[in-house]
This record gives sequence, structure tokens and C-alpha cells, in this order.
Amino acid sequence: MNEKDFLSLLQRHNKKHTGNLPDKVLSHQFVDDIFGFLFVPQTGVNQKESDLEKGWYSLKSHLTTLIYDVVSDGAQAQALSDAFFTALPGLYETLQKDASFFVANDPAALNKEEVLHAYPGFYAIAVYRISNALWKLGIRVLPRIFTEYAHSKTGIDIHPGATIGASFFIDHGTGVVIGETAVIGEKVKIYQGVTIGALNSAKVKKDQKRHPTVEDNVILYSGATILGGDTVIGKDSVIGGNAWITFSVPPSSLVYHKSEVVEKEHFSHQNSVKAILKKK
Repeated sequence: MNEKDFLSLLQRHNKKHTGNLPDKVLSHQFVDDIFGFLFVPQTGVNQKESDLEKGWYSLKSHLTTLIYDVVSDGAQAQALSDAFFTALPGLYETLQKDASFFVANDPAALNKEEVLHAYPGFYAIAVYRISNALWKLGIRVLPRIFTEYAHSKTGIDIHPGATIGASFFIDHGTGVVIGETAVIGEKVKIYQGVTIGALNSAKVKKDQKRHPTVEDNVILYSGATILGGDTVIGKDSVIGGNAWITFSVPPSSLVYHKSEVVEKEHFSHQNSVKAILKKK
């Protein structure tokens, strides 16, 4: 295929795939703008209510445009945008609870303002909650663009379809994955490298619950992997680092790997192999 034919093919493919997709740059800009509007006021500026009102209507107009690119119906786009902004005050209150939970559980957190400005875990949760509100309205592509933007900035991958209760805490966060049908209760704490994922990712499972349920007051330490739609981590449980769980755990459980210390001088590769064979 010569250069001219390839460019013609590329043009046809691009034309085919431009329908019902919002502009990616404008989508990312909306995420930055709404997060800044809610949590990062301009320093040294005494914002007037009229300024906040202008920002509010600017954001509504921006979101309406993005939704229109998805639904191609002006009246529907406006109605969906209005519904999102009606839900935004409640969403904001939930995020304030999240921020307070960060301060209550991280001894390194100086205050709520530091969490709002500097914590990647809070940023990822905020973008998730914004995206989830749109997901509940039946919008699909736009929330995925939002959460993937947060993923690229924080290393935290939360699907907008997941259900997550208030007072949610992600510390450090890099490598955290939370799947589409996961259900997480209130006051749950998660550390870096945790996966709440599917045990079977076959396409036929698309409309089934594929991801675990994590009940209230659970702690998942770094590297823990929880898999399966039928898996339930009971409330008040603690899952230790690097645990691999594909079964339900009753409330108030402690699950962890037992560490073994061997003196360096007495370590024997042959003995360790024999021990493994003996266990089998």
C-alpha cells in the first residue's frame, strides 16, 4: 500500500470513528476545571458569589457540549447536564467526608486542605465520583475518558461503574485497580497495588457481577488481590499485604501471609526445595 492509499484509508477510518465521541482535550479540561472549581480556589483572591455563579454556568455549558457530542440531541444533553449539576451538591458533601477520612487515617496528613491539593488518592476518588454520577445517568464514553485521565495522572484505575460508599481512603494509590461491578462499603481503606478485580474476564460475563463486594470498615493492605463477583470481604476485616483471595471472608477476619525468617548462614536451596516437595 502506497502512502496516498494509506492516508485515504486512515481518513475513512477516522471519519468512521468520530461519531458519538466527545473531544478528549475538552473532556480533560472539564475534569481540571470542575476539580479546581470545587476544591482549589485561587489563592489570594476573595471570590465573590457572582464569580462562583459564572464558573458554575460555564461548567454547565462545557458539560452540555461534551454530552451533546455523545447523544447528538440538544434537549437531551441539556437535561442530562442539569441532572448532573442537581446531584453535584450531594456529591460534594460525600467528597468532603472522603477528605476528612484521609485526615483521620493518615498521620502524614496535615489538614484537609493538604488532602484536597496534594493527595492523588483523593483526586482519583473525586474524578471517580464525578464520573459515576454521569454513569448513573446512562452516559458511558465520557465517564471512561474522565477516569482514564485520572488514571494517567495518579496510577489509580477506578471504573466509573463501580459502587463506592462514603469516607473512602486510598493511600499512596499507585497500581490500585477497582473494576466495574465492584461494590465497596463505607469507611474502607485501601493501600497501593490493591486489585479488586474479576476472576473471569470472558466477554459473556459482561452483564454479570464480575467483581467483589467489600463491606464497611475493611482495610486492604498493599498488594492485596481480591477477585470474583461472588467474593465478599465481610465488614471490619483486615486483608494483609500481597494476599490473594478468590473466596468470601466472614466479618472481622484477618487474612495474611505468614512470613518466615531464615538465618542467612543456614539457608539451603536444597532444603527449601525439599520442604516444598514435602508439603505437596
